Amino acid sequence: MNGQTALAADAGGQAALQDEVRNAALRNTMRVQRIQDFVFHKVTLLFAASVLVVLVGIIISLAIGAAPAFREFGASFLVTNEWDPVNDKFGALIAITGTLVTSIIALLVAFPISFGIALFLTEICPVWLRRPMGMAVELLAGVPSIIYGMWGLFVFAPLFGDHVQPLLKKTLGVLPFIGPFFQGPTMGLGLLTAGLILAVMIIPFIASVMRDVFEIVPAVLKESAYGLGCTKWEVVRKIVLPYTRAGVVGGVMLGLGRALGETMAVTFVIGNANDIALSLFAPGNSISSTLANEFAEASSPLHVSSLFALGLILFAITFIVLSAAKLMLVGMSRKEGVK
Repeated sequence: MNGQTALAADAGGQAALQDEVRNAALRNTMRVQRIQDFVFHKVTLLFAASVLVVLVGIIISLAIGAAPAFREFGASFLVTNEWDPVNDKFGALIAITGTLVTSIIALLVAFPISFGIALFLTEICPVWLRRPMGMAVELLAGVPSIIYGMWGLFVFAPLFGDHVQPLLKKTLGVLPFIGPFFQGPTMGLGLLTAGLILAVMIIPFIASVMRDVFEIVPAVLKESAYGLGCTKWEVVRKIVLPYTRAGVVGGVMLGLGRALGETMAVTFVIGNANDIALSLFAPGNSISSTLANEFAEASSPLHVSSLFALGLILFAITFIVLSAAKLMLVGMSRKEGVK
């Protein structure tokens, strides 16, 4: 009996020892996992913070560089259309106007075309053709901007000036209200040409994003709508678009952001004239084209500071546009919640 008791005690001691070993190993594993989670959290936080640090650094450097120009010209720098490097007289109105006009033209042209491309690829296109066409759209997004600029200058602008602009002048140019926008010399270069080149450049970006977000719509939702007798357009309008609204707006803002900041292609075809005209056929300037043309040749400190001020203004315009898009999405979400 005593032997059996001793064996039972030894077995109990071994079991307790094994439990203690397992508990110690579990504690060690949990400690390692906590350390790993801590390191992972701090590393990802560092990556996220680095973006903010770079952003703040860019803003500060632009503000420091632009300070002399704003001290010299004040708020009138934003509304003055004089740009005279010889006499150190600078105003940003010409560049701001050119940037906004070309970007708006690009967005008005690119959005419906991109929407049609994405809709065709996801809802209508045959399966065997979907992948080749999707790859073609993505390849267009990878074409360097200087290639678009060279094509615009040597191919598109001459054809546009010889055939399209005269047609627009004869048709739209004689209409009330919008007629003045389509009058003047038909040289091929100008704000309208720059806007159309930008549209060609941003169509692949917007179309690719729209196609990707359209593809994430659950098939059961669309099949249910078709089962109720909805047409393809009704499915897109009532199912696909509400489900992917945030992604669609994000794609549009991505394209608009590239249009606002595009440099080389615009520089090739906008005409680079420091002047404001009502006609879209007239040459003009944008913030990016002004920076590209003059930054390397800026001699006076005030000229350099004015270019920094243009860069700061472009940054502010982009920030305002993205913020407005975010607020629009928040407002739409609240309205859906109320309903």
